[in-house]
Amino acid sequence: MLTAKQHQLLLFIHSRLSADGVSPSFDEMKDALGLKSKSGIHRLITALEERGFIRRLPNKARALDIVRMPDGTGDADRGQMSANVVPFSAPAKPEAQPSHGRDQSPASDQVDIPLHGRIAAGTPIEALETVDSYITVPQSMFGTGDHFALTVDGDSMIESGIMDGDTVVIKGCESAHDGEIVVALVDDQEATLKTLRRAGRDVELIPSNASHKTQRLAAERVKIQGRLVGLLRRY
Repeated sequence: MLTAKQHQLLLFIHSRLSADGVSPSFDEMKDALGLKSKSGIHRLITALEERGFIRRLPNKARALDIVRMPDGTGDADRGQMSANVVPFSAPAKPEAQPSHGRDQSPASDQVDIPLHGRIAAGTPIEALETVDSYITVPQSMFGTGDHFALTVDGDSMIESGIMDGDTVVIKGCESAHDGEIVVALVDDQEATLKTLRRAGRDVELIPSNASHKTQRLAAERVKIQGRLVGLLRRY
């Protein structure tokens, strides 16, 4: 079963292939779906490929092929729904819609966002790019922008109330203020959840647990992937 965004993207690709035989660019897909960045399109394309709806043709730019369409989508339905793809990119109240996540009813106070995997709140672990699943969270937790969720692995942030096994909600961004809790990507390989502090030309990633040490790294080794905006816990 496809999410609303996956279904919308599949119909958009199908309409462009039917019209001129060329798949749309990632920028065109991003604009058509109303997303803020192309990373969301990469995730949707990967999900559609994994589910057997599309395939990428090797050694060709912008080369996507439709393998199959969802059951019950006839030719007439495809034409009608494809014609409605672009208007979906301009919802009446875009500030209430996170750009990464499944479409929800306007009356709903719930939204689905991608759960990417585990994030270390201790020693950094390998960064995870794939979407493991989706979780439903209150829409009131969000402002504008891209959002995703990660499961906490470790105890280095317990003094900030972040426990092993908690799910953190992250707003995607490339910069943050000192004192904010961020997802930091170290050397383009390892991701960790820490409090950010700049120290001259270096960056400090500070734990909230006296038994863990602060990491001090050259600023060019650290990329901010997002900042903490919410936390979910099961009892």
